[in-house]
Amino acid sequence: MGNSSSVSIGQGVFVSVLPSDDRALRAVAVQFFVNGVVVASYVPRLPEIRDEIGVSLATIGLILAVASSAGVIGSVVVGTIVERLGTKRAMVGGAACLVAFLPFVSFSTTPILLVLVLAAISASDVVTDVAMNIQGSRLSARRATPVMNRLHAAWSIGTVVGGGASAALAEAGVPLRTHLLVAAALLAMTLAYVAPGLLPTDHDDDHTEASSTTPVARSLIVTFFVFGAAAIVPELISSDWAAFRLTDDLDASPGVAGAAYVSFTIGMVTGRLFGDHVAKAVGNESMLRLSGVVATAGIAFGTFAPVVAVAFVGFCVAGIGVSVMFPHLYDAAARAPRPGPCLGALTAGSRVALLGAPLLVGLLADTSLSVGAAMALVTIPATIWLATARPKTEAAAVVD
Repeated sequence: MGNSSSVSIGQGVFVSVLPSDDRALRAVAVQFFVNGVVVASYVPRLPEIRDEIGVSLATIGLILAVASSAGVIGSVVVGTIVERLGTKRAMVGGAACLVAFLPFVSFSTTPILLVLVLAAISASDVVTDVAMNIQGSRLSARRATPVMNRLHAAWSIGTVVGGGASAALAEAGVPLRTHLLVAAALLAMTLAYVAPGLLPTDHDDDHTEASSTTPVARSLIVTFFVFGAAAIVPELISSDWAAFRLTDDLDASPGVAGAAYVSFTIGMVTGRLFGDHVAKAVGNESMLRLSGVVATAGIAFGTFAPVVAVAFVGFCVAGIGVSVMFPHLYDAAARAPRPGPCLGALTAGSRVALLGAPLLVGLLADTSLSVGAAMALVTIPATIWLATARPKTEAAAVVD
């Protein structure tokens, strides 16, 4: 590709674009895609898994909450892991574990086994997630046009592909075990492309040496934690409960219910593909407030509409609103003096929220409330807070 070059990113600032950057960017984008596929491969079939192990909605909520605790633990130690191993080794190791554990979801015939497998997936996902976002942010900072929203769009596209395939296979009656074994085999092949193309660990060494002793302000850690918790809650409508909303509230078939997940992720992809343009037009803070308003409106339609088609539209609109929240926060944390601990705080906040929120939704749904009402009671307050948070609080979450 030739020698390195310098690209102006405005205000007289120039950054060095290395010859390996394009290859590394493709590798990171593929890993974002793979992470999305892994999650989406089993989530649309959660109602089927629930029926197989014979548990209630409240128990499923408890299982998801307990499994998420492994992600919380991973978030506490991931900063140290990334600083010691470097982003490349951490990312490849985490991705290998993530794919390897996927088929075991179909072998989990008891609640305990399901908890253990989902916990292993959650912990592996944290390590991969932090490492790939650090690499993505460094590549984005060296380019004239930012790429973080589009990298997260690759994750969302992965969820569309994985979720769409999962819903179609469920409707066709393909056994879950066959589905996940084939999916894992295909995803494992991507590591042969991803690993050689990543930024080498040497790129981390100078950064780590310079920053490993840099103190991290407690207020900054708390800010990332709180915003991570608030931003993840609206994603419950896709990650855990959209399928239950359609099957239990609207009597949809498993295939149709699984497609609700896909509707949300299509909205996510759309929002992330155009998020950079919106941010450029109105500014980051205004974009975040607007995204909260759009997400709240979409969730309201998705969770309360009595017609399946309207619920699908609501989920899609909610996906558009939610889409830009995490790319913005991940990029801010990755550009902090010590990105590992800051990204760890961000992911810890999201994992803690997922620890309690699924359990709360499940408990509420087991009362006289509908699944949609239970989802709305948990998610809408979070989106309203994100839409109305004080600008100085939002600014604190952004490290320039």
